[in-house]
Amino acid sequence: MNHLHSSPSRISRPLIFIVSLSLLALAGCSGGSNYKTAEADNSKAGLFSVPKEQMGHIQVVTVEPTEFPRVLRLTGSVAFNGFLTTPVITQVSGPVSRLVVSPGQHVSKGQPMLYVSSPDYSQLRANYLKARDAHALAHKNYVRAQDLYAHHAIAERDLQTAESAEIQAQADLQAAEQSLKILGIPQPETLVERPLSPEVPLIAPITGEAVERLCAPGQVIQAGSTQCFTISNMKTVWALANVYENQLAYVHVGDPVTIQTDAYPDVFRGRISFMGAALDPTSRTLQARIDTANPAGKLKKDMYITATVVAGKISNALLVPDAAVLRDAENEPFVYVEVADAQFARRPVQLAGSYSGKTQIVSGIKPGERVVGNGSLFLQFANSLQ
Repeated sequence: MNHLHSSPSRISRPLIFIVSLSLLALAGCSGGSNYKTAEADNSKAGLFSVPKEQMGHIQVVTVEPTEFPRVLRLTGSVAFNGFLTTPVITQVSGPVSRLVVSPGQHVSKGQPMLYVSSPDYSQLRANYLKARDAHALAHKNYVRAQDLYAHHAIAERDLQTAESAEIQAQADLQAAEQSLKILGIPQPETLVERPLSPEVPLIAPITGEAVERLCAPGQVIQAGSTQCFTISNMKTVWALANVYENQLAYVHVGDPVTIQTDAYPDVFRGRISFMGAALDPTSRTLQARIDTANPAGKLKKDMYITATVVAGKISNALLVPDAAVLRDAENEPFVYVEVADAQFARRPVQLAGSYSGKTQIVSGIKPGERVVGNGSLFLQFANSLQ
């Protein structure tokens, strides 16, 4: 019994080994066959046919050299118009007692924006009132001296003394007036009728929008150094666009520009008013300043923009319809080229600019080749099914 049981065990081992080798051989043959099939399929993937009855869905255009506008799309951002923007700096020291203007509010030139409780103002106001009274008295004495001299009641020396006193008093009054006007008191003579108060207004130097407020109630501000507001006329703004070195030859002062943003569908128009004198050493770009109108104040500071400049013409440009250019999974552009009757091949291309429904191809196709325009998406779907 033991002999009968052990013998089949010894016989089955070589049989199992032989069967295993056979299975591996079959698997290897099967794998090689699949590999060749896949390789054959890949070789056929670059060229495919479209049935005649479906060719009506496809527009095939012949690529011919033509003249094409050189369109440059420059990125940049919005800035305040530096010629219509000014900081509002206080001329007196002291704590801010009242704020009467908020950010975004329109202000007119000469309008109070805040009030400061200033001992400097109190002193200058007192000096003005003293100088005003002193001048009034000196003027009366001079007029009286003229009358007395005319009647031979005083000597000429007395008349000259009165005249000198009147001139000195007038000079003191004018100096006191100018000091108050610098502080924002355009008509110092009105102080005579005003109640005594240490508050002095900080007035708007220009008309525009209060785009920034940089102080708060109770804050102690310093004369000649503390900026309290920024005012800008937002009817026009600057678009600062970046021009690369290889674009500098085509961009000039005075060129018309169209500006677009992601915030609005509107198209804003302007002109290049200035080109920078030096390139940015990091980005290797030159800044171009574009003056543009800002209807309804839509363009805001630091908003990203795209500026489009039509800079001359390109000769012998190869153009295809925008619909002809597709993108693969790696976002690389390609087109479909007709290589024979109803037979097409996928061709990678390199793009330049696009304008008015046309895209310029700089490499990948040759003059005279026929490219699929409208219907390229249909062709891409048909290709994926083959």
